[in-house]
Amino acid sequence: MKFDRSLFTPAAALAGLLFAATSLCGAPASQPPPPEPDTIDLKTAIGYALENNFTIRQARERIRQQDGVLIEVKAQSIPNVGAAGAYQLNEKEISQSSPASNQAWSLSLTASQVLYAGGGVRSAIRSSQLVREAALLDLKASINEALLQVRTAYYQVLLTREKITVQEENLALLQQQLKTTTDRFDAGTVSGFERLRAEVAVANAKTPLITARNDYRLAIESLRQALGLTANRSGSPTKAPEVVGKLEYEPTTFELQAATESAHANRPDLQRIAKLTAAGEESVTTARSGYFPTVDLVGGWSMRKGPTDALGDSREGLFVGLQSNWSVFDGRRTAGRVAQAKSIVEQTRLTLVESELAAEVQVRRAYSSWQEATELVEASKRVVEQAEEAVRLANARYSAGTGTQLDVLQAQVELTTARSNQVQAYYNYNVAIATLRQAMGLTDALVQG
Repeated sequence: MKFDRSLFTPAAALAGLLFAATSLCGAPASQPPPPEPDTIDLKTAIGYALENNFTIRQARERIRQQDGVLIEVKAQSIPNVGAAGAYQLNEKEISQSSPASNQAWSLSLTASQVLYAGGGVRSAIRSSQLVREAALLDLKASINEALLQVRTAYYQVLLTREKITVQEENLALLQQQLKTTTDRFDAGTVSGFERLRAEVAVANAKTPLITARNDYRLAIESLRQALGLTANRSGSPTKAPEVVGKLEYEPTTFELQAATESAHANRPDLQRIAKLTAAGEESVTTARSGYFPTVDLVGGWSMRKGPTDALGDSREGLFVGLQSNWSVFDGRRTAGRVAQAKSIVEQTRLTLVESELAAEVQVRRAYSSWQEATELVEASKRVVEQAEEAVRLANARYSAGTGTQLDVLQAQVELTTARSNQVQAYYNYNVAIATLRQAMGLTDALVQG
């Protein structure tokens, strides 16, 4: 290996090595914030959350982290090349060269390849691959959990908006009743007490309406948080997106046994723990590799200062050889690492069994909630129909003079309660279905692929 020494100095070579190393580093590019949608339906909410929900984004970053770990571990199985250089000025009295010189320098380029490491390198790579697969399953679990929160927040917005409508209709009916009572009072057919009672009923109806409107505003903010809609920091007020949609009842059937089997087969959190268990078993092999020697193939090129300070007298050449290291006695350090690795594996297995039991309980609870919500929806339909008929009859009886104002107000209160119970039952039903699907390990129905 020969080159033009007139273009080469030890200091320049050392600077070149440092420049080559630092030129490999780069700055990550920042991405602009995503645009906020003007209107949000359920499909838009799910799609936006997939890209912007912070829990999902953090899970994606954990995958990138494991990719880096895997690259680092795989580096042990491929040749590693390193460059080293040194330059020193000293007094001749402490020179270690012959003849004595006031400077010393050396350059080397070394490549090494692991030939044998007791199986530790292969097991470490397999363990890292399993941990990365576990990170992918963690992403899937995070998506399922985040989208459940998005659905729940979206349904909460629809629920609070429906409650506003119910309370507004109730207030409108009571105001109409107050007008009728006032007209009859002016005509002298009813007492002042009945007019006062109608006024009190109108005043009382405003309180739940104010509460419902505030609940709607809070539900919008909860939905923004679930979606990952960041607040406007420019100082100008941020307009809340318009949420479109309506709570509906679409009959769906589930079987408890099939739901439990689906949870065991499809839940990503259980699959993740199983992958971590397998990765832990590989870590035991990695820890045991400390009992065995390591053998590396080493080769490269070296150049050192010669008998004079002239660069032309430097000594250079290639070298190749084997390098081995074996800790015959390490104070039982390897035994301690093996014991720790085995304990971690056993803890992970126990966590898996515990998580499987918790998954079964979660499925049973979600299934029970779905049954309850289904029954409440069916019951609320009949109650609303009966309450509407009761209000109609009470108004007719009151107009005919055979009923009292109290009967009308009581019937109106019952109708408001029935309508509120119906929209609450629709909300509980839709949330129960989403919760049961998540407990079964199923991806959101609106997620493509």
